[in-house]
Amino acid sequence: MIEIKNLHKRFGTNKVLQGVDLNIYPGETIVIIGRSGCGKSVLLKHIVGLLMPDEGYVKLSEPSAERKDMIISELSQKELYEIRKKFGFLFQGAALFDSMTVEENVSLPLVESKNGYTKDQIKKIVDEKLELVGLREAQNIKPAELSGGMKKRVGLARALVTNPEYILYDEPTTGLDPIMSDSIDNLIRELSEKIKVTSVVVTHDMYSVKNVAAKVAMMHEGKIHFYGSPAELLKSDDSVIVDFIKRTGA
Repeated sequence: MIEIKNLHKRFGTNKVLQGVDLNIYPGETIVIIGRSGCGKSVLLKHIVGLLMPDEGYVKLSEPSAERKDMIISELSQKELYEIRKKFGFLFQGAALFDSMTVEENVSLPLVESKNGYTKDQIKKIVDEKLELVGLREAQNIKPAELSGGMKKRVGLARALVTNPEYILYDEPTTGLDPIMSDSIDNLIRELSEKIKVTSVVVTHDMYSVKNVAAKVAMMHEGKIHFYGSPAELLKSDDSVIVDFIKRTGA
């Protein structure tokens, strides 16, 4: 389980997180929503240790681990590197390297892991992950030749290549047309069902909420304003929630 407790983060005088409390349970797909600038992506980066809190903590609890409770901000650099191997991260802009082919981009985590993979082993793993995202024939293409949706799929294949236990998605459908957005949503749902990972999806897209979420957490003014099912969210008469849903056109 990922436990987030009383999490605070400020940048200068800007208070972004102001006491976030949230539990993320094994195998579930939770979607975090909220207006732009409310701290969704900042929260995501705290989970994987890309940012450290000013107050509070993110705790990873794993019964099979030697240390059952690991507070991310208290780990050494070496321990943090090891924990990050359990995570796949799909960045908002896919974050592909333009000078590399699709195959080279996807294989990068395996090459950099120094775990002694042979070229043939890496090739096999990369092919498997590209097959999962429907891009088996795209190995030799450069990112500049890909559509926005294809770039997201390559980024997702790279996130999957280490067989993570957790996948974090930062605005996976931003900038995509409705058909491609549905395709990415379907892929997130299928992957969650096939490989049983814990998925955390940050988005402002209410259609994605309805398509993929088991649970929804809505952020407002630096805190979790709502937590529940998509159905409960849509039935809410809370003015903050109603205003958000109306503005998204859902």
